[in-house]
This record gives sequence, structure tokens and C-alpha cells, in this order.
Amino acid sequence: MQITSESVKIGHPDIVSDSIASNIIARILEEENKIGMDINCMPHCGIEVFLGKGLCVVGGEVSTRTYIDIEKTVRQTVLGIGYKDCALGLNGDSMGILNAIIPQSPDINIGTRADLGKHKEIGAGDQGIIYGFACDETPELLPLTYVLVNRMMRAFENCGNPIFAPDGKGQVTVDYDADWRPKRVTTVLMSNAIDYRQVPDKFRSSIEDQARQIAFDCLKDWVDNKTKFIFNPTGEWNAINSCSAADSGVTGRKLVVQLYGGYPGAQLGGGSIVNKTPEKVDCSAAFGARYVAKNIVAAALATKCSVQLAYAIGIAQPISIYVNTFGTGKIPDEKIAAVVNKVFDLTPKGMIEKFDLLKGDIYKKLPKTLFLDMKYLWEKTDKVDELKKALK
Repeated sequence: MQITSESVKIGHPDIVSDSIASNIIARILEEENKIGMDINCMPHCGIEVFLGKGLCVVGGEVSTRTYIDIEKTVRQTVLGIGYKDCALGLNGDSMGILNAIIPQSPDINIGTRADLGKHKEIGAGDQGIIYGFACDETPELLPLTYVLVNRMMRAFENCGNPIFAPDGKGQVTVDYDADWRPKRVTTVLMSNAIDYRQVPDKFRSSIEDQARQIAFDCLKDWVDNKTKFIFNPTGEWNAINSCSAADSGVTGRKLVVQLYGGYPGAQLGGGSIVNKTPEKVDCSAAFGARYVAKNIVAAALATKCSVQLAYAIGIAQPISIYVNTFGTGKIPDEKIAAVVNKVFDLTPKGMIEKFDLLKGDIYKKLPKTLFLDMKYLWEKTDKVDELKKALK
């Protein structure tokens, strides 16, 4: 059987929107930390970004004690991605920016402030159902398809060849045996906007060969001479018709590619992640659920695991925890789920502190590295021994 995962480059308009939102939060956190911040006076943000035809609309809710220049942050983000010329589909210097941010609802605020809230602890910033996933296909305990396709996106972003404009997306298809073990990459699909100003006419025919070289170099352990490579399948993608010149960008629209790449069994729940401060469980519990699932697999309790967490607004503890090991568990799923809350602190406060989520630097990297930076604290497998002990 064959399984495909999809991913996009940082210059895709949806990820540009995510990056704008996450960089705004990063700047707010940086400024808050300068004046002294702890969990009881942290800012509360839920930022939405729409990007279309050279216009950026920034909306949502923000409560903070500090001030940042929204327009400056938007422009710096877009320019930093590489959009410095309208010939690439977007220009951070000349784009229009509309700021429509409002304060956070007072009804939500009372649930996320320990000094105001009904339960006298920091509750979930919204209700939500959130999933985490892990499997033993890779050292990262992530699906191989997800790891490979993201590796290819980063390779194109970092190749240093100006003919490949910032906007791009791809897929990697892997052949699996009957026991769900990966065998080889069967198909690689890469679509990338091309800056034809950088390509003399006589070299246009070599663009696909250059793209294939980049892709196959980073996938070399899994591709072979039978692997099919598809590049820009319509035959043409001019950079002038890329990013917001061709498609709108919206925060949260690439959740499938960010959260496990569409791998079967890795469900989605909740909403966008990188555009919210971590009292919102869409953000913190996405990392918390991944942390739980990864430690379950790392403890060899299962080879594949999905964890569902459910929250009510204003209440700190999850109202339900569900574990599914897809028949691979060495211990009944119900028994594993029963000890999760004893081993892991899955309250917003617990996850914020455990994962150090009030650092701005984390938000700057999140849109393209949710689970692929082993320095992130939610990627640690430091609960393995505690899990095993609790399940004896």
C-alpha cells in the first residue's frame, strides 16, 4: 500500500499568514518579558491574518501590557521570507496592511486569569478537542512520509538557488508492506514558483533536473532509480503568479500539512496553533498531546499511538483523555489512558511551564517546525520511566 504526505514551503501564502501571526506573538512576548512577566500576567492573543493580492489584514484579539508596531512586524516577516519584489508575487515594502485587532473578550479573560476566574486557576482559553500522534517509523517517532516531505521543503528553502522562488509545495509517497513498515519512496511531487528572470532561455530545460537533484539528494536513503519525480505538473509556474498574487493566505489553513502531513490515523482537532498564546489549548495541548503520544511510543508501549484531549473553556484539567494504539499496544489502551493524567500535567499552566511557551523565540520557528526540532521540550521522551512505573 502507498501513503502520501504533503507539505509546503515557508513562502506559501498560508504559511506566510501563519508566520505573520506567530511573529506578532513573538514580539509581544519579547516586550512583555522585558518588563517582567509570569504566567499570571501573560498576554492573551488570538491573531488571524488574511493575505491577498498584496494586502494583509491582521485581526483577532490581543490583551497585553505592552505595545508593538504591527505594521513593522508584518513587513519584517514578509521581507525575511524573501518577498522583496512584486515579481515574486509579494513585496513586503509596498504591500498594504490593515490592522483590525481588538482587545480580548472579558468573558474569555475571566477563564484564563487565576485572579479573576471561577476556578482560581488558569483555565483553558477555549474549549477544544486536540490530538497528538507518534509512531516508530523514524528516530523522531513521526511518520516517515511527514519527515521526508518536510525535509524536502527545507531543502528547497535552503538551496540558495534564486530560480526557486519562496512559494512551493510538495508531496512524498512511500510504499508500505502489509505490516505498515515503509519500504521505499515511489513518487516525489514538487511544485515551485520559478523566477524566470534568473534563468537564461537556454537553461530553462534544466530547471526540472535541478529540482530533481535537490529533492533526491535530501531523500537519498529512500529513493531509487524507479522513483517517479513530478515537477510543476501544469508545466508552468511563474513566480509573478505566486503567493498572494495568485492565492489568498489564511492562518490555520495548512493544519493538515503542519500536523503529521495527513498520515492515516493522525487526526486533527481544535484550530490553528501558531497564532495563539498558549493558554489557548489549540496551541499548548497540541504540544501536550504529541508529548504524551511520543512518550508512549518511546516507552515501547505501542508502535503507533494517537491521544485525544478535550477541554472546556475556563477549566484547567482536560475533561477527557482518549488513547488509541491501533492494536499495537502491549497494554490495553484504557489502562494507558488511566495513568496519563497522573504522569503528565496537561493543564494550560502545566504545559506552559513544562514547554517554556512564554519565550518569543519558539513562536518565530513554529510555522515550519512544529514537531521537527528536537530541542523543543515537547519532543523530549523524559516520561518513559515514569510511564512504565505507573503501568506496572
